[in-house]
Formats: sequence, structure tokens, C-alpha cells
Amino acid sequence: MPKNSKAVKRDLDDEVIESVKDLLSNEDSSDDAFKKSELMVDDQEEKDADVEEGSDVEDERPAWNSKLQYILAQVGFSVGLGNVWRFPYLCQKNGGGAYLVPYLILLLIIGIPLFFLELSVGQRIRRGSIGVWNYISPKLGGIGFASCVVCFFVALYYNVIIGWSLFYFSQSFQHPLPWDQCPLVKNTSHTFVEPECEKSSATTYYWYREALNISSSLSESGGLNWKMTICLLAAWVMVCLAMIKGIQSSGKIMYFSSLFPYVVLLCFLIRGLLLNGSVDGIRHMFTPKLEIMLEPKVWREAATQVFFALGLGFGGVIAFSSYNKRDNNCHFDAVLVSFINFFTSVLATLVVFAVLGFKANIINEKCVIQNSEKILKLLKTGNLSQDMIPHHINFSSITAEDYNLVYDIIQKVKEEEFDSLGLKSCQIEDELDKAVQGTGLAFIAFTEAMTHFPASPFWSVMFFLMLVNLGLGSMFGTIEGIITPIVDTFKVRKEILTVICCLVAFFIGLIFVQRSGNYFVTMFDDYSATLPLLIVVILENIAITRIYGIDKFMEDLKDMLGFSPSQYYYYMWKYVSPLVLLLLLVASIVQMGLSPPGYNAWIEDMAIEEFHSYPTWGMIICISLMVLAILPVPIVFMVRRCNLVDDSSGSLAAVSYKRGRIIKEPINLEGDNTSLIHGKSPSEVPSPNFGKNIYRKQTGSPTLDTAPNGRYGIGYLMADMPDMPESDL
Repeated sequence: MPKNSKAVKRDLDDEVIESVKDLLSNEDSSDDAFKKSELMVDDQEEKDADVEEGSDVEDERPAWNSKLQYILAQVGFSVGLGNVWRFPYLCQKNGGGAYLVPYLILLLIIGIPLFFLELSVGQRIRRGSIGVWNYISPKLGGIGFASCVVCFFVALYYNVIIGWSLFYFSQSFQHPLPWDQCPLVKNTSHTFVEPECEKSSATTYYWYREALNISSSLSESGGLNWKMTICLLAAWVMVCLAMIKGIQSSGKIMYFSSLFPYVVLLCFLIRGLLLNGSVDGIRHMFTPKLEIMLEPKVWREAATQVFFALGLGFGGVIAFSSYNKRDNNCHFDAVLVSFINFFTSVLATLVVFAVLGFKANIINEKCVIQNSEKILKLLKTGNLSQDMIPHHINFSSITAEDYNLVYDIIQKVKEEEFDSLGLKSCQIEDELDKAVQGTGLAFIAFTEAMTHFPASPFWSVMFFLMLVNLGLGSMFGTIEGIITPIVDTFKVRKEILTVICCLVAFFIGLIFVQRSGNYFVTMFDDYSATLPLLIVVILENIAITRIYGIDKFMEDLKDMLGFSPSQYYYYMWKYVSPLVLLLLLVASIVQMGLSPPGYNAWIEDMAIEEFHSYPTWGMIICISLMVLAILPVPIVFMVRRCNLVDDSSGSLAAVSYKRGRIIKEPINLEGDNTSLIHGKSPSEVPSPNFGKNIYRKQTGSPTLDTAPNGRYGIGYLMADMPDMPESDL
């Protein structure tokens, strides 16, 4: 068909509006050639003409520079602070080495299958979370918006933790470290140790008073903590600069932010194994307590950790995979990243308990010395007889084993009077049993252990720089889960959107850098993500297996990967994973109902944490966080179900062209029996705004090809219109 000139195009002044349905109905039913036709797009023809007439030419979708860069991005997103300060705590709390068994089982049942599912839909459809679920089913398009809302909530407080790490990092360049000793207070008569510090410890005091300057309750705001406000601003500036060009800028940073934590963990492991007591910590960590495995709570917490460790439901996984080539082996990626995540958690657990074993050994030595002095005083006063002390015991250089021997003898001889003697057992296991997690592990327990390291400032700098990089890797994926879907859907400039998003998040995040900000971090961490993300992933599973069709999805995977995935995934997606997720959702709701909603407040006078219930307005915020996160799902469903959006307004269900002839048809994805492999991916479909040459090509396929992709999909063939200028379509 000859190409029309510009002069011919200018003569077409009248707009002719015809539905695709009418065009198809006028076609002769015996036209087999038409039934075998396929919509093709010539990307090159008339490109210059379009540019001259002022139309916007869509840039190609960005792509990863290499497979390594992509893998590092996914690893950086999935491996976060939870691997360092949550997994070791759960492992210790839930049976030591035995906890790894339910964790691995659940990783195979829900972790890898659901991670593979998100990778594959993102790679195949090549859109963010909003575009992906609009493509699958417009009525479930709210899934993508819900993911964006959850990502935003999480980003608000997650970057605050990066700000805390930046503060400690900046304070680590001094010797001795500022949290090494309790500060002294001077008055007119004498000097004394700060009472709040003396009642707790140097690291605890520094965290609550020097770093957070925390108030005594959620209701007591106390004003902004300017040190943390500056650190929060610095954190958001780092995120904004790294994300402003999308994967073109953040991808290069991944080489450092994803790999550096492994260098630090290996250095800490080697250094930790050379410390006294490290082996005791590791032995205590991995000693299996098999009886605990039978408790349902262990399986619930293992499932929750698997779910959040891989970043399921956030949209970051989908966003990152959408920049892949269509034939990338995403099954290999899913398995690789999942096991890298698991082994990172095990490595972090080894490091944490090697260091905590060293710390417990130091505390135990102090305990032995203090209680040995008590025994000597009791011997001098005659409360204890010298005859009960074995002759080989030397109290000036007593070991932990010798002390425990003396302790047991005294306990047996002075059974009735023993409690009044005030002696402690000084068992290293007792110290290791004191479970710590989260900020308590990173900013109190670990920092205290590092003060006893030789060259402690160096190790402190390395540790907090590692935390910053772990946090940034997760933040990149979280922000990508917000930016990519919005850019894909609304075609806004990524740079402007990134700056606006970071500015808005910073100003909202100021509530977290008040003196009561730590309590708000706890609130958001407990209520903003857990239940909404579980609901999101359940709906994702239903959308693929029930609405789109698991059989069609398996065919798509075969076409995309070049081989048929194992039937294992078929049964996991269709039966096992949804059931496990529903059980986890019910268990989480029950757990939330049984646990009184509240937070641990720091009481300055007593230097202890005390549980406080949330006030009424606090409970309203908690409920609002969960409702707002999941609200887009029913809203979008009702809008689609009741046709509340006019197709002529350029909605997500409409397809229109910018110039010349306009073709518009509502897209009913649920009734569409065509699989993704027969349709064009969104990246292959011409944008409605661009005048490109469209023609028919004979193929051997009898299938009517469609590519319903929400706002940007073209789901129908063009009728044979020989007299219509091609350039005006």
C-alpha cells in the first residue's frame, strides 16, 4: 500500500468516529484472510512527520545495563534491615537451628512461587504494578494503587531508620566512641554519673537521650529533634538523587549498596570468630529446640518473615522486572534471589550471635568478679565457712567454671538462707537468652559490643555504613514501586515526580523526628503494611489463577522462558499458596486482636521501658493506616463495576488517538479469552498519541490478537480500509 503524502493528510479535516465493533461487524464472515490478520506497527515510517507536527514521541522503556545489575537491584531490595535485626531474633526465639526447617519449607511453598509470579508478570507486561493489574483485570486495578499506598507508608518511616543510621555513622569518627561511657554531670559541689545512664547503660542512655531525646509518651510531642531532622533530610536527598533518573541512576549505585553489606558482614564474621565467647554465641544460636517447632506461632512468624523478606506485594519486584527483556529467565532469578536472601539471613545471624556471644562473655566475666567479691565478704564476716570452698579455688583469678562450682556448693549447703545472700548464677546462656531485635539490637546491643572491639571506631563506621546501604537498597525498590506505576499510567516526567514524592515524604516524615517520633515509627511498622500487603498478594494470586487463568499463564511462561515451568508452580499457585496466605491472614488478624495495641515508652526517671496503650486518636490512626492502604481495591472495583468513569474522558478503559481518526472501544478484559502470549506487551503497543503507520499482515494464526493493557492497550484489529490514509490512524 503506497504511503500517503502530507498534502493528502491535511485534506482530511473531518473527524470520523467509528467503533471497532462496528467495523468488525461489517466484515464479510467468509473473509478467512481477515481472520488470520494481525495488527502490526511500523515504528519507523512517518516518525519524522509526527515530530514535525508536534506529537510526542515515546522513548523506549529503559533497560538494565546487565543481568548482574538487575540481580543486585532485586537482592538489594529484598535483603534489608530485617535480615540483620529481625531474622536472628526469630531464629533464637523459635527454636534456634530448628527454626530454619519451617522457614525453608515456607520459602518453597509461598516465598519462591509468589516471587516468581511477580517477576514473571512484571517482565511479561513491562509495566509497574498499576499497569500490570489493569492489564490482567481492570476491576482489580486497585491492587496496583494499594501497593503504591503501602510503599509510600513504608518509605515514610523506613527512611527515618536510615537517618538514625546516618547519625550514628557521623558520630563514629571519634575515639572513644561517645556511647562508650556514661556522661558525668557537674554541679557546684561535686561530679556524679548521669542518673538515667547509671540506671540503664551507656549505649541505652545514648540511644534514648542523646540520639532520640525521647519523650515519655506518644501524646507528648516535645517538638522536633533537629539533629534527626537534618539526618532525615540527608537521607531523602540521597534517595532522590539516586532515583531521579530511575534505574539509569539507581542501577549504578546498586553495585556498591548491594555488595558492600556482604563485605562488612564477612569482615564482622571473621573478626567475631576471633573474639572470646563468639563460639558460645553461635552454639547457643543453632542448638535446635525441636519441641518448639510444633507450636503454630513458630510457623506463623516464619511465614510472615518469608513474606516480608522477599518484598512481596510492594510493587518493587514488579517494577524492577518490568525493565527486563521479555525472554529473560525470571525463574532462575526467582530461585537465585530467594536463596541469596536466605543465606544472607543465616550469615547475618552468625555475625550477630558471634558478637553477642562476645558481649555476653564480657558481661559474664563482670558478673563472676562482682559475685566473687561478695563471697569473699561473706567469708570474712563469717556468713560462709571456708570449709565449703574447694582448695583449688583462687578468687583473685577465678574462672566462670570455678565460680559456678562454688555457687552450686553454696546453694546446696545454704539452701534456706541462699536467697538472702544475693548471689547470681552468672551463666552465659542466661545473657544470650535475652532476646533483642530491631533498634534494640542495632543501636544498643551491637553498639555496646563494638565498644569492646580493638579499633572500635573503625568497626562502628563499617557497621552503620552497612545499615545505611541495606536501607538504601530497600528504599530504591520501595520508591520504584511508587514511581514506575505512576509514570507508566499517567505519563508524567520521572524526574519531577521523584522530586515531588521525596519532598512530600520528607515533610510528612517530620512526625517521626519529633521527640515522640520513635513511637510513631512503631505504630507505622505494626499497622501500615502487614494486613494490607497480605490482602494485596492474595488478590494478586487470585487475579492470575482464577480471573486470567492459570493454564493461560503457564502457556505465557512457556512462550516467554522457552521451556515449561514445573507443574509444582501450577499446584502452588492454584491451591497451596492461596490457602497458606489465607491462613496467615487469619492468624495475623487473630494475633493483632489478642495483642493489646500499644507501644513501649521510655520512662526517664526509672530508665526503663514501660508498655503504654494507644490513646483513642492513636487507635484511629492505626485503623486509618490499614483502611487507607487497602481502600483503592474496593474503590476501583466499584468504579469499574458500575461504569462510573466515562470512556470518552480518556479513562483507563478507553483507547483513543491524538490526531485524525479516533477509534474508541471499552475493553472487557475479563471476557477476553486471548492469552498474553498472543497479545502485544505494552512496550510493543503504539501509544494512542502517536501517528504511526498501521497495516495488516497475513499470518498463519487463526486467533484474533488482542493486547488489552488498560489505558494504553489496543485490543482489536483494524478493518480493511483501503481508502483510508494509513498515517491518520
